[in-house]
Amino acid sequence: MFRMRISLVLLLFNALALAQTSTTCRPGVTASGEAAVSVPAEQARLNVGVVTQAATAEDAGAQNATQTASVISSLRAILGGSGDIHTISYTLNPTYHTPDGAAPMIVGYSASNTLQVSIDDLTLVGRILDAVTQNGANNINGITFGVHDEDKLRLTALKAATQQARANAEAITAALGVRVVGLQSAETGGLQVPRPMMAVARAQGAPTPVEPGAVEVHAHVQVTLDVAP
Repeated sequence: MFRMRISLVLLLFNALALAQTSTTCRPGVTASGEAAVSVPAEQARLNVGVVTQAATAEDAGAQNATQTASVISSLRAILGGSGDIHTISYTLNPTYHTPDGAAPMIVGYSASNTLQVSIDDLTLVGRILDAVTQNGANNINGITFGVHDEDKLRLTALKAATQQARANAEAITAALGVRVVGLQSAETGGLQVPRPMMAVARAQGAPTPVEPGAVEVHAHVQVTLDVAP
C-alpha cells in the first residue's frame, strides 16, 4: 500500500512536469514594434539663477536678496496672474584660496538663489529671458519644453508600437504558413520622452529668439504570439 502511494505521487509529479514543459515550450513567433508621436510644445520651464559674491556671508546674502527681488518683480510684471514662480535652490557657501603649502583660507562667500518659472504662453519666453538678465539674473540653465497631458502622449505612442509589433508578428506567421492561436506575452522596452531644450544666447541689444519645437515620445513593444500549423 505504501509503495502504491509513492508510485501515484511520482506519476502525478511527472504529469505536472510534462504539463509545465509543454506550456513553456509552446511554439510562438516574436516580433517588435516601434512608434514615435510628436506634438507641438505647450509649456516651457526655465531655471533663473542669481549668483553673488562678497567678502562676508552677510554681504553676499544681502546682495543676492536685492538682485533676486528685482528678478521676481520683473517676472511678475510680465506674467501678471499667469505662470508660476517658485524657489528651487538656495545656497550660501564660503570660497577658498589655497596658498602653496598652506591650509585653505576663506577669502569670501558666494550666495546662489535659483527660481523655476513655468509658463503656458510660449510667446513670453524671449521677453522673460531679456527681463531677468537686465534685472540681475546671471545664471540661466536653458529652457525645457513640455506638454500638458504627457500621459495621453505616452499611451498613444504605446498603442501604436503595440499595433506595429502585432502586425510584424502576423506578417511573419503568414510567411511561415502557420496561424495565430493566442498571445504568449507582450512587454514594453520603455518609453522615452526627449524634451527639446534651448541654450540661451543673445547678441547685445537684440531680443532673445526662442523656437519651442516639438515634444516627441518614443515607444518600443515586443510581443510573442502562439502559433499552430
